[in-house]
Amino acid sequence: MPEARIDAVDADYAAEAHDVVGADAADDADRKVIEDERAELRDFIKGLSPDDIKSGGWFTKLVARALGSYTDRVNWQYFQEKYEGVPADAIVDQRIRMASRYAALEGGLSASAYSAAIIATLGSLGGASPATVPAAVVSVMVDVTFITQLQLRLAYDIAVLYRVPLDLSDPDDMWKLVRVAFTIKSGEVVSEGVVRVVPALMRPLIKRFYSRGVLAAARGLPVVGKYLLQGNVIKIGIPLVGVPLAVVLNRYTTLVAGRHAQAVFRNEARVIELAEGLSRRSQHPQLMLWVAWLVIMADHKIADDEALLMRHLVGIVREQHQVVDDQLARLVDVDPAEVWGRMDAEPGDLSDILDVADRVAAVDGAVNKFEKEIISELRDRVSRA
Repeated sequence: MPEARIDAVDADYAAEAHDVVGADAADDADRKVIEDERAELRDFIKGLSPDDIKSGGWFTKLVARALGSYTDRVNWQYFQEKYEGVPADAIVDQRIRMASRYAALEGGLSASAYSAAIIATLGSLGGASPATVPAAVVSVMVDVTFITQLQLRLAYDIAVLYRVPLDLSDPDDMWKLVRVAFTIKSGEVVSEGVVRVVPALMRPLIKRFYSRGVLAAARGLPVVGKYLLQGNVIKIGIPLVGVPLAVVLNRYTTLVAGRHAQAVFRNEARVIELAEGLSRRSQHPQLMLWVAWLVIMADHKIADDEALLMRHLVGIVREQHQVVDDQLARLVDVDPAEVWGRMDAEPGDLSDILDVADRVAAVDGAVNKFEKEIISELRDRVSRA
């Protein structure tokens, strides 16, 4: 990069950092919250071994610390009392902005620890005393654990606000929260729609930050810990920008993570709302499940939103109508003739079933030709009935 360009970028980072930190410097309450949390995290890190840090095991321990009592205290009722009458979207927006502000402030406090020497120290941890983590590494890990905990709790808050059920004792739900919190699903991380929330100057750096590995398949929490530590080393490894980079990168990686969590959990809330509405209006709940599955499988592919809808629809129908269909659960290939036979056996008006088909087909976007063919056949049968 030409020297003049480096100076310009450095100046832009500095101006952004000044805006963030300067605006919040007067807010002693925020600064105290951050400094208190950093102090507690420093004690947490001193209880880790060098192997915990190098292997990624620190992340497993941090997850337990970050979510333990927090999830007992922070629930839907907590937000109802704190933001009574405020729509979820508005609260989510404020939580994301607050988290990104905290991340920026913390970056400014941690930035003095960033130096090339620390990279070497991180790399040599395997030879360190089992009971001693070097002070320089503690300084870096305070920043890494602060941002990690912040983003994990932010994603959890967003799920709660959109009323997306998460059972954190269930490994699948825990992995879902981790994946969403740290944007580690291949393809979603650096999509232009998500990255567009940051200024154009920052986009290449944000993409570089999130390209430090892909964890679409890996579910081991220590693996995630290694991934997060490697990603954060970028703040140490890029010279010339110093404190401004730490402030701005912390701010915008948290902002991107928050917007990603908002997109994922808001979409799931949309699908849950659809499933609840279909179940509530249906006069034929068991038939509805068969028709929904027939429409989903019309093109012999299952989109993520379709799978999500079917999972929630089955659960909601079980809860609202006490309908459990073991035959559907064991089904491998859905036969349209089976569904038509079930329709013929149902008395009365079946227009609600046609509405189900239309809504299910559109859940993942534009209705394709295979879905249209199924819906056309359904319409003819409903008309004849």
